[in-house]
Amino acid sequence: MTTIKASCPCCGDVELTPVQMRLVVCTVPQWSYYAFTCPTCTDEIRKPADGEIVTLLKSGGVTATAWHIPAEALEAHSGPVISYDELLDFALWLDSHDLSAADFRLPTRS
Repeated sequence: MTTIKASCPCCGDVELTPVQMRLVVCTVPQWSYYAFTCPTCTDEIRKPADGEIVTLLKSGGVTATAWHIPAEALEAHSGPVISYDELLDFALWLDSHDLSAADFRLPTRS
């Protein structure tokens, strides 16, 4: 069985099996990471995974999970940030302007 050596910030070097590792490969390469639960202190450790680490962990038997970031999340946004008060005003407006309910009113009988 393959043994993978990783390091925990508290406990130092630990040995893990491929099943104990989680590899997440993102469409934005800088966001890819691997994670594991330290067998000594039980903390979850999460570290960045560049292309070389991804290849190394895959060759060691770690199953990779794909993480797809929608293009909309990566778009540049400009303008002021919406405030909590604006969001609350919008929610209150929606409460008093139920447009979808108006579309489904039953016809009145004469």
